[in-house]
Formats: sequence, C-alpha cells, structure tokens
Amino acid sequence: MRYVWRGGRFVDPVTGEPMHVPDGPPAAPRLMRDIPEYRSPIDGKLITSRSQRREDLRANDCIEGEPPRHKVFRSKRFADANRAEHDPNYRRRTPVPLELPD
Repeated sequence: MRYVWRGGRFVDPVTGEPMHVPDGPPAAPRLMRDIPEYRSPIDGKLITSRSQRREDLRANDCIEGEPPRHKVFRSKRFADANRAEHDPNYRRRTPVPLELPD
C-alpha cells in the first residue's frame, strides 16, 4: 500500500485514512561505521574492515581485548574457550524456590 505525508502523518492518498502504526518502538536497521584502518600488531598486515579484523584474530588465535578477570565456568569447554577457570561445582546464582499460586 502507498501512503503520503499530509497534516503531520502518513495517510492513504485515496481515502485519507491514517496509516496503522504498530505499538512499540519502530523497527529499523542498525548501521555501524567501519573501523579505521590499522596495522595488525601480530603480523603487520593492513586491516581495513571488520571482516579482515575477524579473520586476522581468527588466523592468529587471538581474542578482542583482555577477558574479564575471575571468570569461572562449570563447563571445561567454555572455560578453555574463554581462558578462564574451570570449577564443576561453581554456582553463579543460588536457586530460587518455585512458588506456585494456590
């Protein structure tokens, strides 16, 4: 359907009925600027895009920034992937008792 801008809102050009606007925030694409180019500190290659940055990090087995300290995971696989401590008995939160209404 086609709408035109009249009287401060979008309306149907034939009937003049206002366009239906769904509740909630509008849906729109999010755009991110590309990163400024830089030389890789590992091999000196020129990095000019996010995809090149991801490839450079992957090729050199690197991660972005320092991981936060004191990370503990129950899963050994996640601990190894995040270069963190592994503790199979670690609990991040205490269980919340489930109370059902009468």
